[in-house]
Amino acid sequence: MASAELQGKYQKLAQEYSKLRAQNQVLKKGVVDEQANSAALKEQLKMKDQSLRKLQQEMDSLTFRNLQLAKRVELLQDELALSEPRGKKNKKSGESSSQLSQEQKSVFDEDLQKKIEENERLHIQFFEADEQHKHVEAELRSRLATLEMEAAQHQAVVDGLTRKYMETIEKLQNDKAKLEVKSQTLEKDAKECRLRTEECQLQLKNLHEDLSSRLEESLSIINEKVPFNDTKYSQYNALNVPVHNRRHQLKMRDIAGQALAFVQDLVKGLLNFHTYTEQRIQIFPVDSAIDTISPLNQKFSQYLHENASYVRPLEEGMLHLFESITEDTVTVLETTVKLKTFSEHLTSYICFLRKILPYQLKSLEEECEASLCTSALRARNLELSQDMKKMTAVFEKLQTYIGLLALPSTEPDGLLRTNYSSVLTNVGAALHGFHDVMKDISKHYSQKATIEHELPTATQKLITTNDCILSSVVALTNGAGKIASFFSNNVDYFVASLSYGPKTASGFISPLSAECMLQYKKKAAAYMKALRKPLLESVPYEEALANRRVLLSSTESREGLAQQVQQSLEKISKLEQEKEHWMLEAQLAKIKLEKENQRTADKLKSTSSGQAVGVAQEGVAVVTAAGQEDASAKAVPVPVHSTSLIGILTRTSDSKAPDVESREDLIRNHYMARIVELTSQLQLADSKSVHFYAECRALSKRLALAEKSKEALAEEMKVASQNNSRLQDELTTTKRSYEDQLSMMSDHLCSMNETLSKQREEIDTLKMSSKGNSKKNKSR
Repeated sequence: MASAELQGKYQKLAQEYSKLRAQNQVLKKGVVDEQANSAALKEQLKMKDQSLRKLQQEMDSLTFRNLQLAKRVELLQDELALSEPRGKKNKKSGESSSQLSQEQKSVFDEDLQKKIEENERLHIQFFEADEQHKHVEAELRSRLATLEMEAAQHQAVVDGLTRKYMETIEKLQNDKAKLEVKSQTLEKDAKECRLRTEECQLQLKNLHEDLSSRLEESLSIINEKVPFNDTKYSQYNALNVPVHNRRHQLKMRDIAGQALAFVQDLVKGLLNFHTYTEQRIQIFPVDSAIDTISPLNQKFSQYLHENASYVRPLEEGMLHLFESITEDTVTVLETTVKLKTFSEHLTSYICFLRKILPYQLKSLEEECEASLCTSALRARNLELSQDMKKMTAVFEKLQTYIGLLALPSTEPDGLLRTNYSSVLTNVGAALHGFHDVMKDISKHYSQKATIEHELPTATQKLITTNDCILSSVVALTNGAGKIASFFSNNVDYFVASLSYGPKTASGFISPLSAECMLQYKKKAAAYMKALRKPLLESVPYEEALANRRVLLSSTESREGLAQQVQQSLEKISKLEQEKEHWMLEAQLAKIKLEKENQRTADKLKSTSSGQAVGVAQEGVAVVTAAGQEDASAKAVPVPVHSTSLIGILTRTSDSKAPDVESREDLIRNHYMARIVELTSQLQLADSKSVHFYAECRALSKRLALAEKSKEALAEEMKVASQNNSRLQDELTTTKRSYEDQLSMMSDHLCSMNETLSKQREEIDTLKMSSKGNSKKNKSR
């Protein structure tokens, strides 16, 4: 085989070498011909130079002759000018001489005219010959330059070819040496391969026996132990819970979150666009504040006012779809039930667009029919009407494909799995078409706005409304571009994630089976969570006894403290009662003192006026010194109307005075009863406060212990979840590694079988050839 390959390579190289030699000869002939042509052109150039020199000499001689003739003409003209005055004096005498001079003059004039014409003709011929010579010389020079360039290129090609031939010869020699070495190594490898094939045959027999024994054992176990194979039929296999792929769910939730943000931007732009369009209809072409607008625009404005009820549900439907994708679910088209609601909201919005489209077109036609509408503005309005039709068509196309994607979650046979990828690519194409349409609308509307701003009737309100509409259209264009690029970047992941489901079946065959699978998944997760619930740690017996002793001691100390508090409260109550008693005694003493002072003052008044005044002053000084802490207004008896007990007792009159002792007893009894009542209320409040304080303290301790236990449980929960995710990842990786090893072993066995079959064929051919040789030898 190696020799045949070498011969084939040598034949190809020989053919290439012969072709290159033939090309080299042709190029050499071309170079020689070009050199001969260049030599001939050089000779022609020399001849042309000689003829040019002769013509220049002739030109010089002619110019010299012309100069002579010009001088001669000047002399003749001078002579003629001198002869004219003389002829006037003697006309009669010189008539004959004048006739002769006129004849001579006419002869000279004719001769001069001929010379001038000949000189002009010679000038023209010389100029034409000079121009022709210059043109021929330029052509020859350019041709010579091109020929020299071509000769240099041909020489470079020849040098390159010779260099290439030498390199190819060296390369072929090196390849020959390498191939000889390679042939020797291949022969050694062939011998080693024969030995390996023999060993592989032995290993294959052993593996075949081992696998057959394992197969029999597994078949017997399956027949004995497995009563029902749920993976045999796709309807039953669709109910099995697939392997949970947390990364897939997190990525799908992230993608859904990005799509929700884009849809929110799109909804905001659509709301602004419809709202500002409604404001524009109220302003242009007729301002509703000045005159009534047309019934068509009134109806159009009424429909546009309802845009929020059709646009807002798009955001809500996308939000519900995002909330339905969680970490615990399985996200495929059969399980995304909320996609149907989003499709229905999109259908209602498209119905709204279809409803307002004819009114929008008629409104643009009404603007075109206005008197101030120019041809450029009319053209922009026509372009905008076409863009609005395209926008509605693009939304209808997008809704068709989204409705198809929502079919698997409601109707099992609505869309085949083989068509998922094509539908997704069409959704991406529709989004790009929507972006293109919005770019056209933005372009045409900006041109329309600039034209309308130049109109003489353009108001500031119209300019601001147009700017708002243009900003909303730009926002819609940016949002459409973002969502189109986002979908095109993730369409491959969407197509790949559609196969996420039961492995041995074609997937979830119906929405009912998908719903049942999700219920089974929740039940399995709850069961696993219940199994993983840790047991409560029990307290050792010795520790429990020690805690009981501490608890008893703490309760005893608590009871002792409570008794001490009760005793201290009783003492405080007694002291309060004594305090109130002595306060009342002090007040009664003050009252007695005041009365005694009044009595002495009255007696002194009756005896003598002067002495009474002195005694009264002394009594007043004594009263003020004794009652600085109390209000001295009670000293003067003033009739007071009071309903309290003290007011009744202290009421005075000019006619009667109550008994002092009985009044003091009543006051004392009243205040003592009041003091007892207040002390009992104070003790009750203190006891309640102590009880509440103890309860609050115990509750705070229990709350602190509960918080600590909660934190410990949260940390344990985090550790358990991390261990769970790690074990799940390890399980998936081990499964994949086992599957890869099995696939590699199967591929290795297939390759070994192929090599063995090839070797058997070679052995058979060798046997046939040996039999043929033996027959030939026998015949000989």
